[in-house]
Amino acid sequence: MSVGTQVSGTISEIDADFNSKVRKGQVLARLDPSTLQAQLDQAQASLAQAQDQASAQADTAASAQAGIPLADASVTRARSALDLAQNVLQRDQNLLAQGYVARAQVLGDQDAVVGAQAALQTAQSQVSQAGSSAAGGGASASAAQAAVAAQAAVVQQYRLNLQRSVITSPVNGTVVARDVSVGQTVAASLQTPTLFTIAQDLTKMEVDIAVGEPDIGSVRPGENVSFTVLAYPGDVFHGIVTQVRVNPTTVNNVVTYTVITKVNNPASKLLPGMTATATISVATASNALVVPLQAVRAHAAAAGQASPWGQTAQGSSAQMVAAGSMATVVVERGGQVAPVLVRVDLVSGMQAAVTPVRGTLAAGDAVVISSTGSQRTARPPSSGSAFGAMRALH
Repeated sequence: MSVGTQVSGTISEIDADFNSKVRKGQVLARLDPSTLQAQLDQAQASLAQAQDQASAQADTAASAQAGIPLADASVTRARSALDLAQNVLQRDQNLLAQGYVARAQVLGDQDAVVGAQAALQTAQSQVSQAGSSAAGGGASASAAQAAVAAQAAVVQQYRLNLQRSVITSPVNGTVVARDVSVGQTVAASLQTPTLFTIAQDLTKMEVDIAVGEPDIGSVRPGENVSFTVLAYPGDVFHGIVTQVRVNPTTVNNVVTYTVITKVNNPASKLLPGMTATATISVATASNALVVPLQAVRAHAAAAGQASPWGQTAQGSSAQMVAAGSMATVVVERGGQVAPVLVRVDLVSGMQAAVTPVRGTLAAGDAVVISSTGSQRTARPPSSGSAFGAMRALH
């Protein structure tokens, strides 16, 4: 598992090295927090200023809102005064018609009505102004609160950045790589830089086996794998195929596919990066003998038969020897040669596993591989190899 950093800075402290055993949450390294702390302090000051402005806007809005009831009371009083003036005018007009009051009294009453109407209009205008002020104050207060929320988010971001200046292990494991040193500057602007690589469990490994295009069709998950490594040439390790990746790799026009093999490593002998020479058991043949493929001559009746394991060219012969077909092996005994009819059980590389059908064939028999008189000896079975690279489970 790669451990990186989301913030840029200078490495001020390293608390883990190669091969260090670490626990989840353990501090691996620290970045210099000076710049991040300054950014946080500035953001907090801006937040305090925004909060003060929001408080002032809230007070203004509250004052404007409090003025609305006062303006409404003024309208009520002005309306009552107008009603009273109109009633007095109506009364005096009736008395004038009966000759009880002078005309000047009625004219004064009319002036009072006009004044009351003007006062009512003024009070109504004050109500409108109070409502507008309250609405404007509320909008300003809302904007100020939004500014406070935005600045609070900035503060939270800088606080998180400061916390992220402390690099901790996300898992339990062993540090297998340290890519930074004290004083080194790391930049996380474009991509996350890798500081450490941690293997969670070195007792479980993966072998990435490169299998060639002609052989990949025979490999299936669950098949057994045996392999050796240069560090322990006398030891044979075993694993299980867990995945056949369909993504091809082409190097110099040679196509290979990666086969993932899980391996138990309780003794911790296997290390990440080791090169393995692996053999994948795709088929087995019991009680069969292995002979050189050059010694196997396709039987005329079996030529062209389909093979469940593919076909392999028989040296210079134009015919093909296929697993599951019948063939002939020429055996030399006491200076005499005799053909033996065999069944080809498996074909692997330049060898074939065969079972005698008519005649006898035993381990140690000399078999004819060409017309020049060269001979080879039949021997017990073996299998082909592939190459793979070791890596830890992350």
